[in-house]
Amino acid sequence: MSPKTQALLALLAGQPVIPVLKIDDTDKAVPLARALAKGGLRVIEVTLRTAGALDAIRRIANEVEEAIVGAGTILDPKQFEQAATAGSRFIVSPGATAELFKVNRDSAVPLLPGAITPGEMMTALSEGIDFLKFFPAEQAGGAGFLKALASPFAGLRFCPTGGVGAKNAGDYLSLPNVVCVGGSWVAPDDLVKAGRWAEIEALAAEAAKLKR
Repeated sequence: MSPKTQALLALLAGQPVIPVLKIDDTDKAVPLARALAKGGLRVIEVTLRTAGALDAIRRIANEVEEAIVGAGTILDPKQFEQAATAGSRFIVSPGATAELFKVNRDSAVPLLPGAITPGEMMTALSEGIDFLKFFPAEQAGGAGFLKALASPFAGLRFCPTGGVGAKNAGDYLSLPNVVCVGGSWVAPDDLVKAGRWAEIEALAAEAAKLKR
């Protein structure tokens, strides 16, 4: 197991579900992170899909001691470095490029790159990366595809994301090569916009109890 995998596992393996968040209103970032952490999901991923994403990461990192915040939808080295500077403890990308691999080698912040084909997985392994995001999980073959990978890629571990929800998360978590899943169902947009933190905390508590 590579040092970077060990670093990622130290952060992500402690909970079955990693909330994947798209935060439009940065004022919602801190109470949202607190509600998720209170429900048992301390590790969260804030995607760089909104103009305020970096500010949201910065605020969570500075104001929510009980949370571990990472950045998602990182597409290039500039975003990687911006997210790390904002306080991201880990970086998640939907895919991987030579440029991202390079910045990952030079950074203390670990990268969880995406891969859905055997070729992409072999490329990641050649970089010493053996913990990957499987995205988009359902569209790429789902739990059955990941199960088929367990034998030829015995050393790889995955965090499936994309189309994963409360109804099928258990299918993924039951696989020996799955560490955790990522999903947005624990923080629905309507609840976030309305500031219904108690309901989000309850959803987080349910997700935190999922069996692996």
